[in-house]
Amino acid sequence: MKTARLVILGSAALAGVGAFFMFLSGPKSPAPIKIAVPAPPPAMDQVLVAGQDIPFGNMIEQGDLRWQSWPKNGAPPDSIVQAKDPGAINEFTGWLVRSHLSEGEPVYRDRLIQPGKAGFMAALLPSGMRAVAIAIEPQGGTTAGNFILPGDHVDVIHTFKDDDVARADGGDGMVSETILHNVRVLAIGESIQKPGKEPVIGGSNATLELTPRQVEQIILAQRVGQLSLSLRSMSDSSTTASGDAPDKDTNYTIVRFGIPAPGRVR
Repeated sequence: MKTARLVILGSAALAGVGAFFMFLSGPKSPAPIKIAVPAPPPAMDQVLVAGQDIPFGNMIEQGDLRWQSWPKNGAPPDSIVQAKDPGAINEFTGWLVRSHLSEGEPVYRDRLIQPGKAGFMAALLPSGMRAVAIAIEPQGGTTAGNFILPGDHVDVIHTFKDDDVARADGGDGMVSETILHNVRVLAIGESIQKPGKEPVIGGSNATLELTPRQVEQIILAQRVGQLSLSLRSMSDSSTTASGDAPDKDTNYTIVRFGIPAPGRVR
């Protein structure tokens, strides 16, 4: 009995040892699967940029500016960020561009001029031109019934008393002549052309864009007579003109009783 029992126990032990080794030599469990988690997108700011090329001297219109995504804390110094100036696009509509802005270029406050601020009128002028104000009637008697607005082109008419004409025909000697052609009106009163808005009609003066020579003509003519503006057709205004009246007469100055007056040699 003891021998048989020992044989059974030995067989069982051998079977257990075999099962143990079979378990060790069996297939291993698969390695854990690693899931790649994408990095979070970088934080971005919205920077104000030019939506298209804006030349020097142009006024900002709707659609000229837009917000552009920019890496946070990487925006150029002094650029305009939406988080700080959310209404900047509307604020700058009607402002003047002091230097050319290329499409996609960040916008800076010091490159724009607000209407009514110092330097605004000077920035409207092309190189070599001057701005001169002339007196007009607020009722529109000298400005085509108040239909002349900033941005229009006009002829300048001088009305004055000519003593030679008075002696020749016995009348009052009043004479009118066009002294300048196709000059641009920069402002009427304090109204300057603004995109999307009609300027307020009326004012006691008109500011014209003139050459230095034309400035001298206007100042002298205004002293010895009255100036009126004649509105030109838009098709005429688009043509390039010198601004000087293309008359065949030679202008010169006559001094009568100590008062200078324009004269002409025919």
